[in-house]
Amino acid sequence: MTGFGGAEKNGCRVEIRSLNSRFLDIHIKAPSFLNRFDIPFRNLLKERFGRGKFDVSVSVSEGVSADFKVNSEIAGRLYSVFKELREDLSLSGEIDINMIAGFHQLYLETDIGYDEAALYEVFGQAMDSLLDMREKEGGCLAGELLKLVDSLTAMNDRIKGLTGDNVTRQITEKYRERLKTLLSEKDFDNSRILQEAALMAIKLDISEEIARMDSHQKQFREMLSGSDIIIGRQLDFIVQELNREINTITSKSIDYAITGLTVEMKSVIEKMKEQVQNIQ
Repeated sequence: MTGFGGAEKNGCRVEIRSLNSRFLDIHIKAPSFLNRFDIPFRNLLKERFGRGKFDVSVSVSEGVSADFKVNSEIAGRLYSVFKELREDLSLSGEIDINMIAGFHQLYLETDIGYDEAALYEVFGQAMDSLLDMREKEGGCLAGELLKLVDSLTAMNDRIKGLTGDNVTRQITEKYRERLKTLLSEKDFDNSRILQEAALMAIKLDISEEIARMDSHQKQFREMLSGSDIIIGRQLDFIVQELNREINTITSKSIDYAITGLTVEMKSVIEKMKEQVQNIQ
């Protein structure tokens, strides 16, 4: 789910942006002197969130005290290198502080003072703010998904009304017409026809698939109304199972009305699949 959370205290600021993603992907941007917080911050995010792409920005304001230190060892080595180079190339001129100052990035170190406790505090506040926004979006998504499930249930109920004895009767009639074509006007055993039709009806029976559809839809509703924080992957699995049952019904059915309903149901399930990707 998408969202934004930010907080600031004692010159420390944290901003966290999240985008939809099936997996957990974390990118942290911070000054080099804060690199030691990279793993702790990642672990904190993993504890609170199950999926999503997270872009984290951690900064310390310029107003925070900064102490500069000279690495005398590196500066001395730099001086020796220049001195040796002057002798090797027989160069004139003095090697003084002005020459070395141009390479200050090699030996000048900055020690930024900051409040570590405040840094952890604002990171937690930023996560709280982000989670609040994501939960609001999740509530809206849950409402849309429930509407889709209701639509799926209504179509599944319509399929129930088209199955049962009606299926056996249709199979019997189709089987009889086919035999008439093959055997012309010759006599044939009606009981045998009924027996074969019954066997075909068993093979083409979709009552189990319909029952499993009902069960999956019930589970889907229960998860959406439950208190679990991380349900995205569970909902993913149920949507896959719903799609599997619909494919089986489509392959078994010989009724055009049922086939038409399964096409509509596949469209609804595809929409559910897209929405579920956005839920943690």
